[in-house]
Amino acid sequence: MRFWKMNGAGNDFVILNNLEEHLPLEQLPQIARTLCERHMSIGADGLMVVDAPSQGGDYRMLFYNSDGSVGEMCGNGARCICRYGYENGLAGETQTVETTAGIVTGRRIDQRLYRIRLNDPTTVRLDSPVEADGVTYVCSYVELGNPGIPHAVVPYAGLRQADENELRELGRAIRWNKVFPKGANVNFYEITGEDLIFERTFERGVEDFTYACGTGTGSVVTVLTLQGKVSGHGVQVDMTGGRLVIDAERVHSHIASLYLTGPTNVVCRGEVTDEDLIIM
Repeated sequence: MRFWKMNGAGNDFVILNNLEEHLPLEQLPQIARTLCERHMSIGADGLMVVDAPSQGGDYRMLFYNSDGSVGEMCGNGARCICRYGYENGLAGETQTVETTAGIVTGRRIDQRLYRIRLNDPTTVRLDSPVEADGVTYVCSYVELGNPGIPHAVVPYAGLRQADENELRELGRAIRWNKVFPKGANVNFYEITGEDLIFERTFERGVEDFTYACGTGTGSVVTVLTLQGKVSGHGVQVDMTGGRLVIDAERVHSHIASLYLTGPTNVVCRGEVTDEDLIIM
């Protein structure tokens, strides 16, 4: 079983090509759990599987979190899989990718830099306060695509200096808060300059902070653009793994389109020989 390992701004993934491997779909959650385990296998935030399209796209992207749960879509993953698709002859420099949350279009800018149109915001609640440990936090809520990828957006002063354990516990508490029926990815952010943001995301399905989150950055910039706190054009979002750029087109009181630009990195290519992986 051949694989690629890639990352986008430190958000890392194992990629399999099911057009060649013909893996049973019902076994993909278990394969994700096994291959994404960092101490026992390749290790990654998620598994992406290329499969046959059904809606006229170049191919279909199946995404699984490291715990085996299905992810509707992953922004950094989509940028990486666009590079995979281009370099494996599945699509050209401009491509259309089918995801669970809807169609995503991608474009190659250069060898490593890719730009995608994220799923459009389908739900936006700018004022959605959330309580954790008896404290009420300012919060907004955004879903991208259909079914929507859920994101809580929380301002956090002094985010770079925040205590890691305290921030993780707060992220976990908000992620599981009952006001979010589907759970939520929790995006803490701080505005650090004009159209410049620092962000950290506690990801649902990984159950920890990841080095970057593309749909998270899109959700944060959606909120801040609608609030008039950023321009929406070329907004730079710094995360632990690097910088992503978001362009949000505002039309009256909603965001009509959302674009994510950032780097990709092919870490390694190889053959899965994991003896703990049992495929029936």
